[in-house]
Amino acid sequence: MKGKGCLVLVIALVVIAGIALMWGIGVRNNFVTQKNGVESKWSNVETVYQKRANLIPNLERTVKSYAKFEQETLTQVVEARAKATSVNIDPTNMTEADMAKFQAAQGQLSSALGRLMMVVEKYPDLKADQQYTNFQREYVAIENSIRTETVYYNDAAKDYNIAIQKFPNNIVANFTNFKEKPYFKADTGAEKAPEVFK
Repeated sequence: MKGKGCLVLVIALVVIAGIALMWGIGVRNNFVTQKNGVESKWSNVETVYQKRANLIPNLERTVKSYAKFEQETLTQVVEARAKATSVNIDPTNMTEADMAKFQAAQGQLSSALGRLMMVVEKYPDLKADQQYTNFQREYVAIENSIRTETVYYNDAAKDYNIAIQKFPNNIVANFTNFKEKPYFKADTGAEKAPEVFK
C-alpha cells in the first residue's frame, strides 16, 4: 500500500510538472509572437521615416534651382536628414534611451523641414513649381503615415508589455529574459496648443 501511495504521488507530480511546463511553453510562445509583432511594427515605422528621408534629395535639387533661396535653411534640412538616418536602433533590444535618441533626431528633421516650408512661402515661383508641389503632397502623406505607424507600434508595444508584466506571466518573462519595449512619446512642448491666430 505504501508503494502504491508513492507511485500515485510521483505520477501526480509528473502530471503537475507536465502541465506547468506546457503552460510555460504556451506563455513563452505568446511572448515570442507579440515580440515579433512589435518588431514588425517598428520596421514599418523605420520604413516611413526612411521614405521621408529619401524625399529630401529631390527637395534639395528642386530648391537649389532657385538661386535666391536661403541656403542656410536648406543646409539645416540636409544636416538633420544625415543625423536622423544615422540613428539606428536594434528592435530586439531597444531601450527608452534608444527611443529618445531616435525621436530627437527625427524631431530635428521635422523641425528643419517645417522651417523650410515656412521659408518657401516667400517664394511664389518655388511654391508653384510642379516638383515642389509633388514633394509637398508626398511629404504630407508620409507624415500621416508616420503618425499612423507610430500609433500602431505603441499599441503593439503596449499589448506586449502588458503580457509580460501580468502575473504569473511575468515569472516566465523574467526567466526567459523578455524585456519591455519603449513607447513613442509626444515631443516636448506638445501639450501646449500652437498659436494659430496672433
